[in-house]
Amino acid sequence: MTADDWLADTRTSYDTVAVSYADFVREALDGAPALRTALALFAAEVTGAGGGPVADVGCGPGHVTAHLRGLGVDAFGIDLSPGMVDVARSDHPGLRFEVGSMTALDLAEASLAGLVAFWSLIHVPDDEVPAVLSGFHRVLRPGAPLLTGFHTGSVSRLKTEGYGGHPMKVHVHKRPPARMTAWLQEAGFTVATETLIAPDSPTPAALLLAHP
Repeated sequence: MTADDWLADTRTSYDTVAVSYADFVREALDGAPALRTALALFAAEVTGAGGGPVADVGCGPGHVTAHLRGLGVDAFGIDLSPGMVDVARSDHPGLRFEVGSMTALDLAEASLAGLVAFWSLIHVPDDEVPAVLSGFHRVLRPGAPLLTGFHTGSVSRLKTEGYGGHPMKVHVHKRPPARMTAWLQEAGFTVATETLIAPDSPTPAALLLAHP
């Protein structure tokens, strides 16, 4: 599968489920204290370093972007799916959301005071992840935080039905934290913290906080 193929499939899939997905995650952070704590620490690090623009890459309907704004961070969202961006703009008027791809961020070098990628790398094929992380490194200021969240495991599956029963065609890649850490290090990051979320549950996850 080429980059154009998986990007097109991901874009179309999330355009299709945008409204249903927004309904599914709109209150998700309310029941996720570990995520709220991680975002609060991330926000404190950004503001403590003087602030600046923060990108929520793969922002979906913008709930994390809006949460960061509520924490005093100058956050804006980028998503591959125009449908998701439309929903984000509708749900959070006044905030900035743009259509774009993490594989080719249209941002200047060292322009960001922070970057969040929450469960957006899960659709990126293994051979594309190093280049994406190198792109994150390019746009971050020296020492600025990168916070990534992802499903943990060692399997990939094709998701053909999504939120609201709508058709999708995306691969979901579950990865061990050690693999993500190695990729980050290869891209020039230093991993500061690793947080495991519900490791014994059917849907374990992890958060990694790293710096260029």
